[in-house]
Amino acid sequence: MKILIVDDEKLLVKGIRFNFEQDGYQVEVAYDGEEAIKLAKDKSIQLIILDLMLPKVDGLTVCQKIREFSSVPIIMLTAKSEDIDKILGLEYGADDYLTKPFNILELKARVKAILRRISTPNNTSKKTTVIIDGLALDYNARKVHVDEREIELTAKEFDLVDLLTSNPGRVYSRESLLDIVWGYDYPGDIRTVDVHVRRLREKIEPNPAKPRYILTKWGVGYYFKEIE
Repeated sequence: MKILIVDDEKLLVKGIRFNFEQDGYQVEVAYDGEEAIKLAKDKSIQLIILDLMLPKVDGLTVCQKIREFSSVPIIMLTAKSEDIDKILGLEYGADDYLTKPFNILELKARVKAILRRISTPNNTSKKTTVIIDGLALDYNARKVHVDEREIELTAKEFDLVDLLTSNPGRVYSRESLLDIVWGYDYPGDIRTVDVHVRRLREKIEPNPAKPRYILTKWGVGYYFKEIE
């Protein structure tokens, strides 16, 4: 497993790097946004830990640039506690966020949960299946096509569509989605789910304002349209 750590605090990077290398990870390091974008093009990197405040290119822009060519999972680090910074990170394509100062064990848990989810499909016996109205999912390859056009999803976006399409018609509360998809006692709030669902709709729905696939049960949660 190879991960990329991006932060300009060299002492912090040294500590994170040491802890992950002790666990058997290969670690690449970048101390500014420009270098991060270059290193992120290495297809062997499986996860990026990305600080929000970076020299040369800020973390949000780095995240946005990486999403132009890769769906690699990104955990955003931020020294700011304001909700807007967390939500912006998710809007720009981050899969998760952690506020500094943080416990290294919590960061490890986040990384392991994301990588485990990627490496373990929801149902390994599934085949590529056209679900409805031109939407097709390859659960094993973790790919989505709409009208035969491949759609780039982040790890969490695929996890959401995987769960919902595996159980059409079943309504999941935001709390349930946090628990199932994020895979641990997530300290965030339900807006995290709303942001990911909105981004997912923008990518797969012909008209996100009037969704065809992922529907809302007002006051309850989200569900995938039942197959007729």
